[in-house]
Amino acid sequence: MAMKTKIVKINPDLVESEKIKEIARILSSGAVIVYPTETFYALGANCFSRKAIQKIYRLKKRPPSKPLSVVISDLDQIRDLVLEIPPDFETLVSVFWPGPLTLVLKASSRVPKELQSLSGSIGVRLTGYEWLRAMVRHASFPITATSANISGGEEIANPEEAVRLFDKSVNLIVDAGETKGRLPSTVLDLTGKNPRLLREGAIPFSQLKKYLLS
Repeated sequence: MAMKTKIVKINPDLVESEKIKEIARILSSGAVIVYPTETFYALGANCFSRKAIQKIYRLKKRPPSKPLSVVISDLDQIRDLVLEIPPDFETLVSVFWPGPLTLVLKASSRVPKELQSLSGSIGVRLTGYEWLRAMVRHASFPITATSANISGGEEIANPEEAVRLFDKSVNLIVDAGETKGRLPSTVLDLTGKNPRLLREGAIPFSQLKKYLLS
């Protein structure tokens, strides 16, 4: 039996407290949602809920070998996610967070295996979207930040397309209108001896290199 998908419309330039509380409450129940980011729409769930994470993989038809990254509301939330903070981390986050930079770090034992890479790492980003930071803060846990599409397909900037793909298969769709649809976040792996670029996106690697110690 198909579920009923709730749609909540928001203004992404405002922090609408009651709507944020409602979205956070739904996420806290173990739900999967579609929500807007600074770039495209994403599929979100409590990053500590294995059941919800597994559902996202099924919805996206995504191979388990491709881990999901997460969005945090503040640096305090990173403590439950990572084993250690590498030397380059502090400098990079002081310059580029909040913003479109995903940093790959060694995952703690609390992170579900479904979120980890084969080498035991996790991608983390402090979003530049104020409403999203407020919502994640209210939920009290980081949420997944994988694009709301079928694996291998185009990213979605239009809420109508998100409804077409995920109506009756997710609990909630947060409609903020058309997203900016820019480049995705840049992904930098800090788990090795030297930082390694995994994807060049909104922040050019040439900018990052200025702040790397190694």
